[in-house]
Amino acid sequence: MRNLILAAAFPLLAFPALAPALADEMAVAVTPARITVSGEGHVEATPDMATITMGMTAEADTAKAAMDQVSASLTALLAVLGEAGIEARDIQTSGLSLNPLWGANSVDSARQRIKSFAASNNVTVRVRDLDKLGPVLDQALASGANTFHGLTFGLQDPGPGMDVARAEAVADAIRKARIMAEAAGVDLGRIVSISEGGGYVPPQPMFRMEAMAATAMPVAGGEVSVAAQVTIVWELSQ
Repeated sequence: MRNLILAAAFPLLAFPALAPALADEMAVAVTPARITVSGEGHVEATPDMATITMGMTAEADTAKAAMDQVSASLTALLAVLGEAGIEARDIQTSGLSLNPLWGANSVDSARQRIKSFAASNNVTVRVRDLDKLGPVLDQALASGANTFHGLTFGLQDPGPGMDVARAEAVADAIRKARIMAEAAGVDLGRIVSISEGGGYVPPQPMFRMEAMAATAMPVAGGEVSVAAQVTIVWELSQ
C-alpha cells in the first residue's frame, strides 16, 4: 500500500512545476470568462402633476409680531389651496424659522443691537390637475406668499413609463454586448446576473423667482424623462 501511495505522488514530486499549471487549468474550467455590460433606456412622457414650493416672510419689531404675520399669511394660503381643491395630503409646510436682524447701536457704533425680527415658513404643494396650476399660483401670491422657490413637473404614476424604459435598457445592454463579443471573436453564453440601477428622473425646477407679482400666470409642462439602467453579466464561450 505504501508503495502505491508513493507511486501516485511520484509524478507531482518529480515535476513540481506542473502543479501550478494544473491548478490554473482547473480554475479556468471552473470560472469561465465573463463580460459585464450596462444599458440605458429613456422614455419621454407628458407630465400630469406639478410641485410648487413657495413661502411667506415677514419682518417686525418683535419676534411675536413677525411670527403672527407669517401665521396669518399661511392660514390665508391654506384656505386658498383648499378652495382650489388641493387635498391636505398634497400640502406640506417646512422651513419655519425666526431670526434676529442686527443693526448698529446708536450709542456705541462698535456694538450691534437687534433692530427687528424676520420670520419665514415654506409650503410645498402638489397640483394634480394642471389646468388649475396657473390660477393656484395667482391665488397663492394674492393670499400673502411672497417667496417662490421653484416649480417642477412630474408624473403621478411613473410605473408604466419605467417598465418601458427597463425593457429598452435591457435591449441596449444586449446590443452592446453582442457588438463587443463579436469584435473580440467570442460568443455570448448564459446570463449570470441582471441588476437594475437608476430610476425615475424628476425634471429640474422650471424657474425660481422671489416676490413674484404676476397675474394669470402662464405655465407650460413640456415633457419629463423616465429613465432606467440595467447591468447584465454574461459568460463567454469561444
